[in-house]
Amino acid sequence: MTAQSPNQEVQLGMPQLPAPDYPADVRARLEADAKEIIARYPDSRSALLPLLHLVQSEEGYVTRTGVRFCAELLELTTAEVTAVSTFYSMYRRVPSGDYQVGVCTNTLCAVMGGDAIFDELKEHLGVGNNETTEDGKVTLEHIECNAACDFAPVVMVNWEFFDNQTPQSAKRLVDDLRAGRPVEPTRGAPLCTYKETARILAGFPDERPGAVEATGGAGAASLVGLRLAKGEAPRVVHPRDAEEGE
Repeated sequence: MTAQSPNQEVQLGMPQLPAPDYPADVRARLEADAKEIIARYPDSRSALLPLLHLVQSEEGYVTRTGVRFCAELLELTTAEVTAVSTFYSMYRRVPSGDYQVGVCTNTLCAVMGGDAIFDELKEHLGVGNNETTEDGKVTLEHIECNAACDFAPVVMVNWEFFDNQTPQSAKRLVDDLRAGRPVEPTRGAPLCTYKETARILAGFPDERPGAVEATGGAGAASLVGLRLAKGEAPRVVHPRDAEEGE
């Protein structure tokens, strides 16, 4: 088990050396990408979120070097960049796996079996929440609602949906990921690594075959209200309404 400590990058009470810079060729490549991102915004500091995704796509998490890089290009302090990168859970502060496996444990998914899936995956993988397997393939985490309640319980891998999961199907999923076998999400775009996902989130073209045509879409349960509003489904009468009408 590779348990990732929250203080892996910052040892409290110990003097910190200046963050190292990227190698010259990496720095040049990232600067070219960063300038393209910054040019999209009238205020350069608005580019901070995609820039954090950009540096995350390089090393798989936001390093001190990445923080320094963003601060220099946007003329911010490293404290300002760190404040943002630690606020959002989508930015990692420690090394993580090629595949972020998130199990929804919010109310409906939990009731439908999400808690059982999460517990079995922890035992199956030998890791706890936000920990990474020894081979560096999978980081397991419990996540909040992903607006996919009609497909509960839901597991996400690098933010792609795997719907209607069971402990058995979830264990097969992580085994396939670790073995390098092809894995297809239930819906949406094809699966890619966490670093590749981070680059797409930075705003660069998604070049995966079939990604442009892929759609997610809500399930039937989520669309009932829309059908009711359009008069396409009969009105559902609440039992209390029926009693009052008698």
